[in-house]
Amino acid sequence: MHFLAYILLYPVLYLISILPFRLLYVVSDILYLLIYRIFGYRKKVVSNNLNLVFPNKSSAEIKRITKVFYRHLCDMIVESIKSLTISESEMRKRYKFTNVEVVQDIENQNRSMILMCAHYGSWEWIFILQTYVKSRGNAVYKQLANKYFDRLVKRIRAKYNSYLVTTKDIIPTLIKEKREGILSINGFVSDQSPKLNKAFHWNEFMGVKVPVHTGAEMLAKKLDMAVVFFKVKKVKRGYYETTFETITLNPKEYEDYQITDIFLKLVENQINEAPEYYLWTHKRWKHKDKAPK
Repeated sequence: MHFLAYILLYPVLYLISILPFRLLYVVSDILYLLIYRIFGYRKKVVSNNLNLVFPNKSSAEIKRITKVFYRHLCDMIVESIKSLTISESEMRKRYKFTNVEVVQDIENQNRSMILMCAHYGSWEWIFILQTYVKSRGNAVYKQLANKYFDRLVKRIRAKYNSYLVTTKDIIPTLIKEKREGILSINGFVSDQSPKLNKAFHWNEFMGVKVPVHTGAEMLAKKLDMAVVFFKVKKVKRGYYETTFETITLNPKEYEDYQITDIFLKLVENQINEAPEYYLWTHKRWKHKDKAPK
């Protein structure tokens, strides 16, 4: 069944990926009508999330954020498909780095690093970073149920010396790389909600107390990796600008969870600047009622 789904969908995805951007965003506009206007995909989740974290915003402002968010979500979907065939030069033009030297300087110190980000703006094209550095790129991800699509996504990422590593495999992978002297840049999208049985730390996020993922901080301390946050700004449709901010070069000097809390605050600042580009369809605050007293 998985193979059938793959052979039926792959040709459609490929045809969409070779569309010029002008037509690609026509597809996005159609998706917007389907996802937002007709099917109302997770509209209740989005509404609940926005009203929870922005209690002082008017209903008109919440509605505006919601509409822009869904348009952006559809853009991200088609841009992800475009990754199948987009050229390196085109991606470099559309996904720019304001201060890539921050990452290069750490690399030149013969250091591996943890690159932390949120589900904000666009994280799909961050892999083009590998064309500016020599280090191996690892991105932590949840394996897809369909093994054929899982292989496809891995193949796309590998174009730029980037590799997808499952949460189960990331620790042994990084230990092996450190032992062999392999420099790596390791991407963690760290703002999602952990399972309650793995919730070792709780803190306020957008004014609501929630469990927080601490894996990135734990690995940084264990393997003495620098920790860098990257902030994404949507300049206009199809164009993004990424800025790096070093959280620490010496993670072992920080108390437990302090690095994670710094990261959360950076994400909050990013969301408050332009909330419409955060991934509001995630049930990020679903465990808020289980917070320890």
